[in-house]
Amino acid sequence: MANIPTELRYSKEHEWVKLEGTTATIGITDYAQGELGDIVFVELPAVGDDVSMMKPFGTIEAVKAVSDMFAPLSGKIIEVNTALDDDPMIINRDPYGEGWMIKIDISDQGEIEQLLDADGYNQVIS
Repeated sequence: MANIPTELRYSKEHEWVKLEGTTATIGITDYAQGELGDIVFVELPAVGDDVSMMKPFGTIEAVKAVSDMFAPLSGKIIEVNTALDDDPMIINRDPYGEGWMIKIDISDQGEIEQLLDADGYNQVIS
């Protein structure tokens, strides 16, 4: 069974969201990194860029495939995990911790209601 922390919210496109006030930390799920295999490169947006819910915010490249990553919420990028530039495999080792990708200032709190809880995401991947 995939590791699906219950305190996080999820998108059907396999991104996770950790909510802290109006800040959302975003990454890809354990299931997604497992399906991708060894991650070799991540292209992330710049601080100050805007992201829109369900629109691509970057790409992730693994040995097997290149995939778009979709923003689970809309907002402005306030931080990017630059450690991934040197070691993208952090995502494989710790997708919910050190492997986070971006932090955004959420522009529409109502979008949070469209995200899945852990049980809902588990149904998506089952």
